[in-house]
Amino acid sequence: MQSQDVAPRPAPGSSADRTVHVEQAEAALVEHYPRLVRLAYLVLPAGPGRGRRVLTAHALVQRALPRGRASTPVIPAQHGGSSARGRRAGAGDGPGGDAGYAYVRLQVVRAALEAGLPLRSRARRGLLPPPLPQVWGLRLSPRPGGADELALEQRLAALSGPGRAACVLRGLEQLSDADVREVLTGSGVKGAGVTAALREAAGVSAAQYALLDSPEFDACSLQARPTDLMRRRQHTRAALAAAAALAVCGALVALPGGGWGPDGAAAPVYAQNPAAEAALDPGRLVKISPAAWKTSARTDFSVWPARGPLTGDTALLRRALAVWARPGGNVRVSATPGTPSGGPAGPPQLLYAGEVDNARVVLLHDGLRIARYAEPKDGTAGAALDFARVDGATGAEAGALVLGRADGNVRYLTAPWVTKAGERDLSKPGAGSMDLTLTDGITSPLASPATQTGTCTTWNVLQLTDALGTHLLSDLGELVPARLTEGRPAAPREASGAQALRTWAPFACSLADARAQGVRTVNAWGYTRQPLPDGSGTAAWACTRADTWSGDGSRVLAQFHTPGGLFGTAVAKAGDVPACGPRDPHVLAGVLWKSKGGAWYLLAAGDRATTSVRAKGGVTGSGQGNLLALPTRQGRQAELEGRLRDGRTITGLR
Repeated sequence: MQSQDVAPRPAPGSSADRTVHVEQAEAALVEHYPRLVRLAYLVLPAGPGRGRRVLTAHALVQRALPRGRASTPVIPAQHGGSSARGRRAGAGDGPGGDAGYAYVRLQVVRAALEAGLPLRSRARRGLLPPPLPQVWGLRLSPRPGGADELALEQRLAALSGPGRAACVLRGLEQLSDADVREVLTGSGVKGAGVTAALREAAGVSAAQYALLDSPEFDACSLQARPTDLMRRRQHTRAALAAAAALAVCGALVALPGGGWGPDGAAAPVYAQNPAAEAALDPGRLVKISPAAWKTSARTDFSVWPARGPLTGDTALLRRALAVWARPGGNVRVSATPGTPSGGPAGPPQLLYAGEVDNARVVLLHDGLRIARYAEPKDGTAGAALDFARVDGATGAEAGALVLGRADGNVRYLTAPWVTKAGERDLSKPGAGSMDLTLTDGITSPLASPATQTGTCTTWNVLQLTDALGTHLLSDLGELVPARLTEGRPAAPREASGAQALRTWAPFACSLADARAQGVRTVNAWGYTRQPLPDGSGTAAWACTRADTWSGDGSRVLAQFHTPGGLFGTAVAKAGDVPACGPRDPHVLAGVLWKSKGGAWYLLAAGDRATTSVRAKGGVTGSGQGNLLALPTRQGRQAELEGRLRDGRTITGLR
């Protein structure tokens, strides 16, 4: 974690009548910059995306200094409020009783709250507009955390702006409710709004407060990825062509163009491009015949027919294509990792157009990606555009797409070759499946685990049946559900069989670790079983591997399940490693285990190709075969090393 400074207890004294010089505020900002940026990042709304929040958080903190060199009150005078002597110390003080820190913190909270308001409602016109700031050529975001951090992120996103601020001031700044109330009031939140914010913050648990210091929310420790390189190259060429057009016939560029109706939430057109205009013509959309899949050798999205009652709504299709090509500033755009978000190179294929719950939805396919456009039934404000990568998808991987989510449920559009759909609880292998109705390929709603928070007790998946068998797909919060398989990495099987369901059951909730990662498939491999040293039964070892559509960012979990337990425990994880995969179908992991009698052991297990296991470090010992059990003490750490039949050495997952 980059930022380690924790706000000490404030110095006693009144804060309302103190003044802060710009030098004092600047010193506090520089000293506590990572902390202030984390605070701004957590208070900002999640809608614009993590990269936009990172840049906006840095911008707000850097603009928090007083504008002049004159002294500035720590907290603005409150009309009708209590006297200076009546204020509690704390809200106006920061680390070490530093009033400069308190002033800067107040400005950051105020600016972050105003940044969440519509532009026309912001009191300070000096705030940056939504598209700014920008980092050209790079996409910056904090490092991803685990399921607990994701749950907290979703919990904060559900709160109002003042509610998030109250939660962060409580958990990160360790302020009392009275101090939080004073900071919120000084940030412009009205009395009733402050009370409501405190009530919202009270719904966040103490355990979640502790996660506010997680690296997931450190907006100063970032990972950088390139933006869409192809789109940038296209934009560069388009910019040069536009400059030439402006120089030759500037007057003509400003003329309003014809078309097929208004573009809704799309950005304005600044240059005409014949190829791009062809891709935006709803009359050129590819519409596959409903019977094409029956005679085709392909089982992918290219043979899906166009379905839905609005496939003939030219105005809706025009808006969807225009927003895809140039989304406006108020359009919520999301893309799975590794998915380019540029416009289509040519007329895409129409998969669906219709009304889903309270929205009009259009699904499009350009051979590489699925694009989902959604707008409210009563207008285009609040339109959303989502992308998912699907190159190479076939069979079960092209079996379903998410049409919409509402009230914790998800509704799918299934492939035309799907004959039956059902809902199954992956954690209860003997419970059977519940049939779902299929209407023109659309399922009835089923409970989605993608947004569940708190303790995981169930994990519902989609079960599809076609001519080739039965397949399980899991909603991981993206357009394309992940395919679930079971067995040895070199030859995985569908996870719908009885043995596969028993293998998956203890580890179903571990799928939460793969949410929003662009996951294509998840395989569970029960690689060995181990008798427990106290004679209480046999534990199961499993390895789950999530592979992505982009080919990188794989996630491997080694999991341990003791007899009598409902769910397994993840004891080791790794990213971007070949272990437990088709290229390297081997795994070794260990865990500190406490017996019923109170004795501690180091248990380690490799797959059946492992001929010996050795531990070194805090616990030492070795054994023949793929299993190892050594007595130890609580808290000891060890490094594991195994040898395979072919003589190769492998190390334990950490």
